[in-house]
This record gives sequence, C-alpha cells and structure tokens, in this order.
Amino acid sequence: MKQGKITLGVIIGNRDFFPDVLVTEARQDILKVLSEMSIDAVILSETDTKLGGVETWEDAKKCAALFKANQDKIDGILVVLPNFGDEKGVADTIKLSGLDVPILVQAYPDDLDGFHVERRRDAFCGKISVCNNLRQYGFPFTLTELHTVYPTSDEFKADLQKFVGVCRVVKGLRNARLGAVGARPNAFNTVRFSEKLLQAYGITVSTIDLSEVFGAADKLADDDPKVKQRLEEIQEYLPTEGVPSVALVKMAKLGIVIDDWMAANDLDATAIQCWTSVQQNYGVNVCTLMSMMSEKLMPSACEVDITGVASMYALQLASGKPSALVDWNNNYGGDPNKCVLFHCGNWARSFFPEAKMAYADVLATTLGKENTYGAIAGRVPAGPMSFARITTDDRNGVIRTYVGDGTFTDDPLDTFGSRAVVEVPGLQKLLQHICKNGFEHHVAMNPSHSAAILAEAFETYFGWEVYYHKG
Repeated sequence: MKQGKITLGVIIGNRDFFPDVLVTEARQDILKVLSEMSIDAVILSETDTKLGGVETWEDAKKCAALFKANQDKIDGILVVLPNFGDEKGVADTIKLSGLDVPILVQAYPDDLDGFHVERRRDAFCGKISVCNNLRQYGFPFTLTELHTVYPTSDEFKADLQKFVGVCRVVKGLRNARLGAVGARPNAFNTVRFSEKLLQAYGITVSTIDLSEVFGAADKLADDDPKVKQRLEEIQEYLPTEGVPSVALVKMAKLGIVIDDWMAANDLDATAIQCWTSVQQNYGVNVCTLMSMMSEKLMPSACEVDITGVASMYALQLASGKPSALVDWNNNYGGDPNKCVLFHCGNWARSFFPEAKMAYADVLATTLGKENTYGAIAGRVPAGPMSFARITTDDRNGVIRTYVGDGTFTDDPLDTFGSRAVVEVPGLQKLLQHICKNGFEHHVAMNPSHSAAILAEAFETYFGWEVYYHKG
C-alpha cells in the first residue's frame, strides 16, 4: 500500500495597485515548485480572474466554487502572497469553499533594491493581516519557518514538505478506522482508552472477539489454496528455519481471517490481544503477521493498544514509512540519554538488515516454546528515529500526546527479540514527563524525523495537548 499524491488548493492573494508582474511570477514559481515535488494543484486560471489571483468578493466566489468542485481531491490549501494581498478575499474563499483542511500561508520577501513602486511587495505586512482574518474566521493555519520566503528556496520546499506531511496526518486520522482484535489483556490497565473521545475526532474503532477469529481459522483446511499462498508469503517474508510447520500453517490461517475482517470493515490498522490468549488458545505468536501488516503500511500493535496503533499510524502518515510499537524497556548502562527499546518481535521487516522468525523467549518460559513461535528477532541499525504517543485522558476528557526525535545507535546490545538502542537528548526529562502525566509504557517509533509534523498536526488541527520534546 502506497500513499497517494497530495493535492493542494492554491490561493494567490492580490491587491490591484501592486505590480501585475509579481502575481504572474508567483504563479509560475509556485506551479514549478509543486510540479517538482509531485504535488497536484487546484488553482484559478489566469483568465478566471485578473491574473488568476483572488482579491474581490467575486474572485473569492469563483475560487471557492473551483475548490468545492474538487473538494474530494483537495488535501490542503496553500495561500501565496506575492504582495500585500487582500485578507478578506483569502478568508472569504476558504469560508465559501466549506473546506476543513490544513492551510499554509506563504509571503514573498521584498528585495532591498526593489522598494520602488515597480517591484514593491509589502507581503511582510500583508501576511499578518491575512493571518488575523483567518483567526477571526476560526480557521487554524500553518506558518512557514521564515516570515517571508521565496517559494523556489530550499527553506520553503522544506516548509512545503512538512505541510504535506501535516495534510496526510490530518486527513488520515480524521478518517481512521482501527480494529481491536480481542479484549484488552486483564493485566494491562495501561492500554485502557476511550472510544468516544477518539470518535469525537473522527477515529472509529471496530471490534471482533478472538473466539470468532480462532473459529474461522480452524475452519480453513491445511490444503486450502489461500492457506498455501499465505504460507508461501510468510516463508518469503523472513527465514523460518527451525519453526515447526504446524505453527506456520496456523499463522497462515490466522492471517487470512484477520485480513478478511479488515477488508470487510475497511480498516486501516489493528491492535491484537496477543498476550497471552493467542498462545494459550491457538498455539502461536501473532508477531510475524503483525509485522507483515505494518510493512504493508497497515500498522498493527499488540496488547489491544488502540491509541498505540493510532500513534503508529500517525507516524506512518507523516513519513510514508512503517512504524512499530515498542516498550520503553531498559536503561543503557549509565548513559542518561540512551535506552533500550524492545518487544517480543512484531516490528516491520524493513527495520532490520537481518531478521529471522523465532519463539518468544519471555513467554516461552511459562507457555512453552511450542506455543510461542512467530516472534521476529532482529536488531535495528543506526539511523534517524521519531517517537510519538497518543493517549485519551478520560478523567479530564481530552486527548494528550508527546512527540520527539532521536537516533538509533549501533551500541552493543546482547539480548533477544526485536530490539534497538536509542539516544534521545534530555531523555530523563522526557521520562519524567511520561511518568508524571500517566502515559503508557508503549511508544510508537518510526525510522524518520517526523516529530515536527505530528506536533503541528496534533496541536493546530486537532487541538490536542502536545509535549514536543526537544531535549
């Protein structure tokens, strides 16, 4: 599964007494940049209004009508100010369009040798007026890092890339459909959550009992063509030497049932009751199946951690890469800024240069090796890393989050399962925040630096409480 192209509705603000050439140049600049970044544009033609800009009430109505006609395609709005612009024209366009999408406001800088009437812009000031009106109209919006910036600059391209991520996160989470497979393990109060709070922001949770899953899996014959095909997919996904064939067949059947249920309910992600019902009542670990789903950008979390898989999904939307759910598990010697991330083994295969299927070492001590095959053993190499956590604070009726960036390291680590050593500047401060605010022991991670995208999406467009850890 790949993320589709982003489409932006583009508003070029204008004021009539500024030079026409500035608007013409801005249109050329922005369309060139959008094309280079594979972003589609919905924009007035140069004949729809004067130069294709938006200034008057009539201009706003025309642009809004164009946006309405393409509302199913538009993921965000880009406001371009080649000059002071008309704040009412911009705000009225968005109001009349009825769109509820992220908005990025850009303004051109003036050149020191261009303060004569032929090249003067005043967009520095106009941006403040436009933002004032957006605030009055109740529209949340995103700013560029620099108050004024050329669209063709690397700085703006970085702003635009971040904004594209914000658009993906907002659209994805507002329409997210998550599946809870089984009940929350009784020992894990930490993964309690509020379906109603999630639903208030567009996140829907569907449920299925494990008995239904096991029952459907048991009805599949070992020689069913679908079972054989899924078995081949599992064996091609990672080495399975030493894993009993009976366990592999059970995994294949379980995977088919879960996939069919997801397809029937249009689900984007799942959280599965793996500890310890699947092992005790079905005889395998579901880690490999969860890993395969996450690798296909259908994230899957363990222990029915629904807000955990929502965190995985958010990171995936921001980066376009698979996420994993992990435990903040161990200190790393005496280094206060490093720790060990661990889980039995359900991380996406792309996290590891080398990996193999194994049994779950911890669970095997009480449930037996024969019932715990399916975990993935592998070590994450050095590279970028982002972390995120969404939680429903039921006592206060709000959703709270934390996000941040760190790095995977190659520091020595002699242990089993899916594992990584990470370095996070100011880790002790972060852990204090996690504990003081009652966050879960699980955290979502992603091999990217995407914290800024999530912070903007969560705070600006969802209104959630965000702790953005920067060290």
